[in-house]
Amino acid sequence: MEQYTARAAAFPAKRFFVEMLTRDIELTDAILDLLDNCVDGAMRRRAASESMADAGRPYEGCWAHIDFSESGFSIEDNCGGIPIEIAKRSAFRMGRADPMLDIDLPTVGVYGIGMKRALFKLGAHCVVESQTAEDSFSLAITPEWMGSDTEWELDLIVGAGQLATPGTRITVTSLRDGIAQMLATENLTYRDELDKAISAYYGYIIEKGFEVVVNTRSIDPQRVSLLVDQSALDGTRSGIAPYVYETDIDGVSVSLTVGMYRDLPTNEEDEAASQGKPSTERAGWTVICNDRVVLHADKTRMTGWGEAGVPAYHTQFVSISGVIEFRSASAAKLPITTTKRGIDGNSDLYLSVKEFMREGLKTFTDYTNRWKQKTLAREEVVLNAKPVLAGAAREMIPTAKWSRVNKPAGGRKYRPSLPMPAESDPLKWMRFAKKTSDIELVASYLFDDRSCEPSVVAEKCFSDVLRKLAS
Repeated sequence: MEQYTARAAAFPAKRFFVEMLTRDIELTDAILDLLDNCVDGAMRRRAASESMADAGRPYEGCWAHIDFSESGFSIEDNCGGIPIEIAKRSAFRMGRADPMLDIDLPTVGVYGIGMKRALFKLGAHCVVESQTAEDSFSLAITPEWMGSDTEWELDLIVGAGQLATPGTRITVTSLRDGIAQMLATENLTYRDELDKAISAYYGYIIEKGFEVVVNTRSIDPQRVSLLVDQSALDGTRSGIAPYVYETDIDGVSVSLTVGMYRDLPTNEEDEAASQGKPSTERAGWTVICNDRVVLHADKTRMTGWGEAGVPAYHTQFVSISGVIEFRSASAAKLPITTTKRGIDGNSDLYLSVKEFMREGLKTFTDYTNRWKQKTLAREEVVLNAKPVLAGAAREMIPTAKWSRVNKPAGGRKYRPSLPMPAESDPLKWMRFAKKTSDIELVASYLFDDRSCEPSVVAEKCFSDVLRKLAS
């Protein structure tokens, strides 16, 4: 048989991108991805304008408006728009081709798939209109384009899509069936869910001046405040103050603050929790990367609960809250996942910092365990403390109170000397052994996690019985 050279198809199937990229992302995350793009535009606008140099509210005057119903979805901003050359070269490619793009901008975008994945998730037809100070364009993504494996370019109509102010507007019609149901006018449950997500995940940016409006409702920011007794920081008396750690690692600045955001739980709250009644708690860790919250109120092993001597989360720890902020001009160095709504737990950077997260947690779980009984002395401790935003709390710590960290991560930390109850009833150790299978069975019952440490399981069993006896 005569030999010859043929060409074998190796180009990607567009159906793969349209269906597989959207399979593992929820609708709310898709909408937040589009909101991320608006914030990125605000950052570029800020970098190019000296008039936006206010360190306290750097996003003042920038906004994003989201509107939706069962018939369509739109998001519009006034954040400067997409330059024509960027639109031609990279904005609509599925994957970032230029690793140096926005290299000096503190964004969270790394892979260049967020906007496309969000649009594919929402519907089969969308129009992107953008206006800059110099030019404008309009671009449509149609069902025919999505279904074609041979057509990978899009028609960019330069001079069209003129908006009232420099910015971008995205309109999605032909919503996918499940999406149309969730965005339906009568679906108030999802509307509340989206409002809460934006409030939590963009609270820090909204607090700094960025305005987000959803179906005419302006979203209020949700921020973490911690109790601080200034006298405790000054050393004039023992009181409530947060644990704080700061460092810089390979171009990433890290600030970690954990403490009490409210008084310890009452017996009534413990009883309500034991009956499965919902709580309005904000306990756990909030992780922020370049002003975006990527993990909110997390109470799992991902943030140090239930490992390395830290007890698993329980409602007795409802008062403990922490914030950790990562900031870098290089988004690739941040410990985030591709969805930008999670942490890469295997990141060397995150593992280095997690040690201090656990130390901070242990400081306050120990404190909580010592003050289980509500007394007049416990009430006085909280009365002397005031709620302060986490960032402001760090600034309140006197320079002389910081200690240097000699571990590889380096940096400095402040560990508070928390008030403890008078020792009229000394602690005693309890030691006993049980079969591994029995411990795992009880752990699964209590925590839905068979891998919990035996000491955590034993402590929970004893605490539950003790609480019932005291009630």
